[in-house]
Amino acid sequence: MAKPLNIGMIGYGFMGRAHSNAYHKVNHFFDLAYRPVLKAACARSAEKIKAFADKWGYESTETDWRKLVERKDIDVIDICTPNDTHMEIALAAAANGKMILCEKPLARNGEEGRKMVESVAKAKVPNMVWYNYRRVPAVTLAKKIIDEGRLGRVFHYRAKFLQDWTISPDLPQGGTALWRLDVNAAGSGVTGDLLAHCIDTAMWLNGGIGEVCAMTETFVKERKHTLTGKVEKVGIDDACAFLCRFENGSLATFESTRYARGHKALYTFEINGEHASIFWDLHDLHRLQYFEYRDPMLQKFKEAAKAAGVTVEYQEAGTLRGWRSIHVSDGDHPYMGHWWVPGLQIGYEHSFVHQVADFIKGLETGTPAMPDFADAQKTQLVCDAVLKSAAERKWVPVGK
Repeated sequence: MAKPLNIGMIGYGFMGRAHSNAYHKVNHFFDLAYRPVLKAACARSAEKIKAFADKWGYESTETDWRKLVERKDIDVIDICTPNDTHMEIALAAAANGKMILCEKPLARNGEEGRKMVESVAKAKVPNMVWYNYRRVPAVTLAKKIIDEGRLGRVFHYRAKFLQDWTISPDLPQGGTALWRLDVNAAGSGVTGDLLAHCIDTAMWLNGGIGEVCAMTETFVKERKHTLTGKVEKVGIDDACAFLCRFENGSLATFESTRYARGHKALYTFEINGEHASIFWDLHDLHRLQYFEYRDPMLQKFKEAAKAAGVTVEYQEAGTLRGWRSIHVSDGDHPYMGHWWVPGLQIGYEHSFVHQVADFIKGLETGTPAMPDFADAQKTQLVCDAVLKSAAERKWVPVGK
């Protein structure tokens, strides 16, 4: 029988719901040594956190996260709060010996991230950051294809993440729902919110980033602040585009904005290699587009014939060569054997279930699931370099 793993959730918004749903579902589909128990939920508003706890089945509530991290009956602290609170909560949780799951980005900047990495290393507590797109089955399949060498040498990586929800100049900044527009709470705008996802996925697929050259823009310079009631300067980046060089020599372009009218969450990436290319689109997240220049079956046939001393006439695919759309829903595709019958797809929420399953599996095996704090810090340092490059208008190396 699975052992209980008592969860202490801090926050009750979009990510609080996504994570709670994952904790509920994971043991129904994965055979694991531990079973998440929704032990306590925490937020400043007693009324709101009580409603959240009742809806999702948490056993108790707290209004002070400091009390939560000190509770002896809590094994895991899940940080689903604005970015400016990540470091303080994580340091306290580590000091109390708690495992920590933290929403992305790790922190507001690399310096805060460094302190978080050091704290969990010193406390020797399991930790992970919720970069969930790694665990979309089609993205995981892309990783497998790349690691098998099917692409050959990689030349290009390009990614974009487009939204349109902040175009109105009447939209205020700050407060519970709009903290992402407040630089003091968020640390940055689209760079830390959207591009962080793109960067994490990119480095997981294609290795480290060496240097960047970026530009950013804040289209609405002032907004009323929800908390102060005053019109204040906007400090976040509304849009960001940057060039970069990966350590493997490949070139990349990244773009993100909240001013792309008509796009709510258009996240795509494409990788071009010597022998093959891959394309993925969040709007069609269960499909992976794949192009292979060489026909692998013909190659194998040629090699077998040569080994047998047989001369054969064969022809490449020619006019039949083209992009293929792989419906990632078969039992031998990543994670899919845990779900439904072949051909039935899964969705966005399942990536969080996969992340919980992998975290628990890491506890079982002693091999931590990635990205942990140290791995997520690499993305934080790229974000820092991007913002520095945009401010100084020059190429900037990524810190170590």
